[in-house]
Amino acid sequence: MGREFVELFDHWAEFYDETVAGKDLEYQEVFLNYEHILQEVANLVKGNVIEFGVGTGNLTQKLLEKGANVTGIEPSAAMRDIAGEKLPDVPLLNGDFLDFQINGPVDAFVCTYAFHHLKDTEKAEAITKYSSLLSKGGKVIFADTVFKSEEDKQAVINEAKMNHFLSLAQDLETEYYTTIPVLDEIFQSNGFSVQFKQLNRFVWLIYALKL
Repeated sequence: MGREFVELFDHWAEFYDETVAGKDLEYQEVFLNYEHILQEVANLVKGNVIEFGVGTGNLTQKLLEKGANVTGIEPSAAMRDIAGEKLPDVPLLNGDFLDFQINGPVDAFVCTYAFHHLKDTEKAEAITKYSSLLSKGGKVIFADTVFKSEEDKQAVINEAKMNHFLSLAQDLETEYYTTIPVLDEIFQSNGFSVQFKQLNRFVWLIYALKL
């Protein structure tokens, strides 16, 4: 993950929880049903879990409540500081989707609202790596903004511009939001069965099971 993203999250850390609570009008739809989305992910995992993009620890807390043994990976020091205050007993390591260390077996890789920071080629590299680290029945469970097609993505960008949501439009144009067919091909080619479930207008649950 590029340094520019780390710096973005360092600056965002103080206001992150306000944003996901829907207080930023431009991103209200993106974070609609935020708590439910996190719970959907947490409900699907158990055992040893690696969580990418821990942020302020909101998903981490729900994973712990479900009995998971969580190791958090977070490149932003500011985010790690906030999460560490909430969850002092959880290992929070500097790293990202492609550069991380683990000790022992992993039952699941999870993440919410962050996989779009990777280009599609990097997404493929990451999923290949996770496949090599998971045994049969292991899971990758992500929730992120995904589109059915590039045409659908462009329509949402156009609507954001029409509504003068210029920050949202720029975000959708400059980050690496992908499509369901692309992700479907990546997961299947790496030995996963994968299902997609829409959780709000933007966010889809991606449930991949290692075969």
